[in-house]
Amino acid sequence: MKKVLGVVMAAAVAVALTGCSGFDDEPATQAAATASQADNAGSGDASAKGVIYGIYKAGDQTWFIDEGEAAKKVVEQRGDEFIYVDAKMNPEEYLKAIDNAVANQAKGIVTCIPDQTMSQVVVDKCKEAGIPVVACDDALQNDAGDKLAPWVGINAYVIGQANGDWLAAYAKDNNLVEDEQCGLLLLTMDTVSSCVPRAEGEYDNFTANCPDFPAERIFRADYDGTTDKGNVAATSVITAHPEIKKWLVTGANEEGTIGAVRALESAGLDGDACVVGLGAYMAKDEWNGKGAEGTCMKAATYFSSDSVGKGSVEVLYEVIGGKEFPLETAVDAIVVTPESYREVMGKAAE
Repeated sequence: MKKVLGVVMAAAVAVALTGCSGFDDEPATQAAATASQADNAGSGDASAKGVIYGIYKAGDQTWFIDEGEAAKKVVEQRGDEFIYVDAKMNPEEYLKAIDNAVANQAKGIVTCIPDQTMSQVVVDKCKEAGIPVVACDDALQNDAGDKLAPWVGINAYVIGQANGDWLAAYAKDNNLVEDEQCGLLLLTMDTVSSCVPRAEGEYDNFTANCPDFPAERIFRADYDGTTDKGNVAATSVITAHPEIKKWLVTGANEEGTIGAVRALESAGLDGDACVVGLGAYMAKDEWNGKGAEGTCMKAATYFSSDSVGKGSVEVLYEVIGGKEFPLETAVDAIVVTPESYREVMGKAAE
């Protein structure tokens, strides 16, 4: 089957912010919205030594491990200590970690919350303790979706659009649009605000580019962001639709798409399948270990966990120092393939 070259994402509109650090080595977009010291309590002295907590909802996942390492480097360069906490996707464990950070008089917190309905509780705890907090990946937000604290993450809808464009081009190049044995599977995470726009972008651009692809051959399956649940979700749809022999698959994160790869392999359908990942931090392992022809993971949007990790603590230090800071900082991406990933990702491809 033909290979489709990577698509470079267009950078989102950026507005320069006074006193706000940017990313020197990664593509990023800083939203125009800013916030003041009055909205986020800070010590006003970023040079005073202290402890920065990184509390991540799934700290055993590659994305968060890498993100935490990037955050740690910046924190230690500033002369502070960084404490990495894995909340194990458990709301109780997460709130315990927040309470521990408060009890230990943390200088600041960067965090990815496992349940966004707890956002107000977390923000209130931090505000009462006078501890600045910055959300990474998944926003701290109210029921209306308004951000309650600065956020650093990926440009979700635009990244989803990139996957939709790539899959549409693949489908057309391989004459799959009118092939009755071809189906599109979107793995979704509908309870996570940062993930919903990814699926929307994927669907919108795929259908816009392939308007003749039948709606009845487009399937969705929700999961929790883990590889195991992605595998279960994909397996359920694949089993329920034996008429589909050629699957196009993308999802809400890299773990889910890898779960789909394993599901397709187990079903013996990987030979004619095409999976597109999100992040490329697991896709590169597929390509490093199996080569281009040994896996149905054909492409992935690459966005750097280093950018999010670094950016989250850079914004946190702006808040601590009482400077203006971006309320939203979004990282864009580029689609990589087995032919391009080493050049684009550099050391991250190892």
